[in-house]
Amino acid sequence: MRCPLAPPARRHMLAETAGVARMTDTLDPKDWRAFRATAHDLLDACIDRLESAAAHPWQPVPETVKAGYALTGAAHGEAETAARLIAEVLPHGTGNTHPRFWGWVHGTGLASGLLSEMVAATVNANCGGRNHGMIHVERAVIDWTRRIMGFPETASGVLVTGTSQATVLALAAARHRALGPEVRHKGLQHRLTAYAGEGVHNATRKAIELLGIGADNLRRIPETEAGMDLAALRAAVAADRAEGARPFAVIGTAGSVDFGRFDDLDRLADAARAEGLWLHVDGAFGAWTRLADPPWRALSDGIERADSLALDYHKWIYVPYDCGLCLIREEPEHYAAFAARPAYLAGHGEGLAGGDPWFCDYGTDLSRGARALKVWTAIETHGAAGLGAAISGNCRAAARMGATVEASAHMALCAPVISNLCVFTADATLPPEAQSALNRQISEALQLEGTAVFSTTEAQGITCLRAAITNHRTTPADVDAAIAAVAAKARALTAAGAPPLQTDGDQDVP
Repeated sequence: MRCPLAPPARRHMLAETAGVARMTDTLDPKDWRAFRATAHDLLDACIDRLESAAAHPWQPVPETVKAGYALTGAAHGEAETAARLIAEVLPHGTGNTHPRFWGWVHGTGLASGLLSEMVAATVNANCGGRNHGMIHVERAVIDWTRRIMGFPETASGVLVTGTSQATVLALAAARHRALGPEVRHKGLQHRLTAYAGEGVHNATRKAIELLGIGADNLRRIPETEAGMDLAALRAAVAADRAEGARPFAVIGTAGSVDFGRFDDLDRLADAARAEGLWLHVDGAFGAWTRLADPPWRALSDGIERADSLALDYHKWIYVPYDCGLCLIREEPEHYAAFAARPAYLAGHGEGLAGGDPWFCDYGTDLSRGARALKVWTAIETHGAAGLGAAISGNCRAAARMGATVEASAHMALCAPVISNLCVFTADATLPPEAQSALNRQISEALQLEGTAVFSTTEAQGITCLRAAITNHRTTPADVDAAIAAVAAKARALTAAGAPPLQTDGDQDVP
């Protein structure tokens, strides 16, 4: 059936509009040769920045620069814009490319990311689906990761912004298993309960809230040195069932955000199977111990038994932000939780509209960038062995930091060094409140000086200094210099009798 012709007046208007469009310039550069020179200058500036990363710690953004970011809507052209990128944007990142950046759990980026991001921007592919190269690149990345993590060939995955989004998708699939297809139509008709260790990442709580289950139905299970207390888990499940709730998932942790702890995933998988629970593992950074040397590799043993796994590529295999993965053991369960293809997205044949399966049927996003290319490029550049060596090096750096702290007359560890995290106090001879104030001051002072970036966390009632080393640029000399700087700053602040910072949470280092 032919589409009806537009009425004469409409055809006349369309012709006029087409004429205007033909006379209007595109948004491409007017002078491609000049643009090429501009782009090369910007690329050189980016490479210079990475090559000299040790000379560029974090620094506060000057007020004049902040004000200059305001947009008026005026056009300035590629050359002027590139000059501003070099002068006003490039110097004012998070500082996480610096070798002594260990705050939070930040990735540090790879030079190969410059290559992949140039290609991704040029191709500008929508990876929600259809039949094109970037879809196959993403499938290759997911399959490689599936094999590294020991998941079966029945598994499927989708690349997302990070573990926070991956956790939502994984628990949505778990919810679908527990309640069946009607949950997508009628919503929650039963009270579901989920279980996680006390140190579980806040992303799990957010996921539980977003899925309509409610944070009050997330049970925080006490932890031992071996991870979640399984006797307490079984007791909590039994109590909830007795009250008419429907336990549906247990969330294990491979590398807790505060202390780098790992649940005993084999024992947790046994418990989940016995209780009929979906086992999800938060492996944001710790899943990548699968690439590490002994003894660190064994920390994540059992991860291959999970029903779902969330992890980040932008943390411990260092690719540029952002890129994470939701990996689900059984593809049909993954597909059933999300697939919804309206007529205008129907896939068919061998043309561009083919290429099934489409990634939009395995998550919430239809418009998706080519995230996988930077992972593919990192793996192709460094290989599993190269990435694993860097991960093992980070663990050795944390162990070195811990040993130096323990050898100090005043410092003390606040938690065991398990993998790549070291949590300590700068002066254990002080009362707890004074230790907390001193550690906060040291963290902020070293950041502002550009010496090193430690973040803070709470342990044993003390605000402690915390180094999460997911930085391939860190050397033993960086560790030694940073701990020496902590000791020197502690002595200087104590001798000066500096007034302590406020102890409320609002005064923590940003």
